Amino acid sequence: MDEDGMKEDGMKEEEEEDGGEAMMDDQNHNNWGAGVYGRYLLEERLLPPAAGPPRPAGPEHNGGGLRGCEPAGTAGRAGAAGAIAAINISASTSKFLMNVITIEDYKSTYWPKLDSAIDQLLTQSPGDYIPISYEQIYSCVYKCVCQQHSEQMYSDLIKKITNHLERVSKELQASPPDLYIERFNIALGQYMGALQSIVPLFIYMNKFYIETKLNRDLKDDLIKLFTEHVAEKHIYNLMPLLLEAQSTPFQITPSTMANIVKGLYTLRPEWVQMAPALFSKFIPNVLPPAVESELQEYAAQDQKLQRELIQNGFTRGDQSRKRPGEELYSGSSACASSRGYR
Repeated sequence: MDEDGMKEDGMKEEEEEDGGEAMMDDQNHNNWGAGVYGRYLLEERLLPPAAGPPRPAGPEHNGGGLRGCEPAGTAGRAGAAGAIAAINISASTSKFLMNVITIEDYKSTYWPKLDSAIDQLLTQSPGDYIPISYEQIYSCVYKCVCQQHSEQMYSDLIKKITNHLERVSKELQASPPDLYIERFNIALGQYMGALQSIVPLFIYMNKFYIETKLNRDLKDDLIKLFTEHVAEKHIYNLMPLLLEAQSTPFQITPSTMANIVKGLYTLRPEWVQMAPALFSKFIPNVLPPAVESELQEYAAQDQKLQRELIQNGFTRGDQSRKRPGEELYSGSSACASSRGYR
């Protein structure tokens, strides 16, 4: 084969390769959603002016690449390939622009889907199956972020969850004292469980709106909502009941007590000051180190606790291998150790 023929074959291969890359780029652009192309499109193509002005359509950006040093015929073929790539990109952009989501579309189509899914997540019980498509919800959020509806979506989400928490608070206020602690524990656990699904679904809104423009984090904002609309309104009724339950062994299960105390500490650590002894049983290092002068007081507290346990039917088991009173001082030693005594 002569030299001209070899050049022509080489140019055909380059042409096919360039056209294939352009078609693949167009396909990737249109198959956007919750997949791996989402982040690429959001950061590189679909964001507003913050992402920078459009790239110039110079030779270095064409599908055919830069062919300035090649013969005139080769440059002509490369230019044609670049034109095809440019047409494909323009067609892809046009397809996207034809799918513009107006504010009316958002309110009538996209937000109702998100609203329904949030409802189910907020009211589900542990272990329940939720018949929603996480991929569909994730895609809805993604598209709304791309179409500049982040601010409206964030506002709707906060309003939705605030209304839910206000209903939860009213239900707790109507609870009788013997059910109050358990119902608060259920409400707290249910909400924290819902956040494990809600926050990931709104990850694009969090990354490209809340973190970037508000300098906050979605999870922190939603935890703050529970603190303000539920916990703060009930802490002064809840704490006396917790202290009473602490002084009456087995009034509530240890797991319930632990969940509530740890949850309150997560919501607002300064609430430790309301009941330091209670929090110290479940949160490490919340009390100052013990001092030797207080050992007798610790021992007296341990003796009182053991007497209460015996009165409520708790048996010590086989004590034949211990000297009289040994369990009391071993208990006080353990207590001192837990307070940081060395």
